[in-house]
Amino acid sequence: MRTVDLRSDTLTRPTEEMRRYMMGAEVGDDVFAEDPTINRLQEKIAQLSGKEAALFVTSGTQGNQVCINAHTQPGQEIILDRNAHIANYECGAPAMLAGVQLHTIEGKNGIITAEQVERALRPPDDHYPQTGLICLENTHNRAGGVIYPLEEIRRISELARRKKLPLHLDGARLWNASAATGISIAEYCRYFDSVSLCFSKGLGAPVGSIVVGDREFIKRAHFYRKAYGGGIRQGGILAAAALFALEHHLPLLKEDHRRARLLAEGIAGLPAISVDFAAVQTNILIFEVDPKKITADALVKKLGEQGVKMFTFGPTRIRAVAHLEISDEDIEYAIGVFKRVL
Repeated sequence: MRTVDLRSDTLTRPTEEMRRYMMGAEVGDDVFAEDPTINRLQEKIAQLSGKEAALFVTSGTQGNQVCINAHTQPGQEIILDRNAHIANYECGAPAMLAGVQLHTIEGKNGIITAEQVERALRPPDDHYPQTGLICLENTHNRAGGVIYPLEEIRRISELARRKKLPLHLDGARLWNASAATGISIAEYCRYFDSVSLCFSKGLGAPVGSIVVGDREFIKRAHFYRKAYGGGIRQGGILAAAALFALEHHLPLLKEDHRRARLLAEGIAGLPAISVDFAAVQTNILIFEVDPKKITADALVKKLGEQGVKMFTFGPTRIRAVAHLEISDEDIEYAIGVFKRVL
């Protein structure tokens, strides 16, 4: 039986070519800033993002959290979308590690507006926690890989500058947004004080993310990475995977987007399935299931029994993600299984 694993783009495994590239990596002690491969990766991403400096970190969560710590003071709060990754999938780390609370806003498909952010800003009163940071996410995971409109990013950035507040981007899948729109990584990053980017999702590296900002900010972020146990010593083996992915896998992201759309089109007309095509913008498909006909849990179980793996994203929602290891034939097989099940 064929297995088509669409649960996440984090399932990508290093190719044989990537493994060989990793084995040949020149390494040193990164705690002393002496790993040449990590240094090369950081310099490359700083240049690509248009920022002064970059810092290699072990994960997207670590990247977001060192940025939150570097931007804020205990007792402050962060404004962000209610469905943001930081608010839902990072273990309450802003409270646990940085001592800040979250002020969540109900966005539309993960997109909060400048007007919503401005209304959420706390007045200068001793009774209130003070806003310390604004965070956006692009692409937005829980919204189904929706791309944050650049014009809204500009407007929120202008508001942040006016209010003298830092602006952070969880850009774990910013590569996907850039591939879909043609907008450069540097153009997206110019509106933010810090950005985190991930190598272990669509790009197919086994481990690693990176954060960018000005030199003084990255110096503070480095302190918090160390505090979180992030002294990775001879991490050039991992940085090499990221460098390989940037050269060889970045151009393939558009194929992931095409396949997610192909899957959406293949299942949209089936009983019990509802697809919002406006939200199918990159490599993530989230679709609704009519619980009167079949529950999301039951459908995922039936699909899994025939080798198609997805997972529920709520009581009536299911997520499927196209990635480096998914082919056109895999998508065709998955559509066939949907038709047999429904």
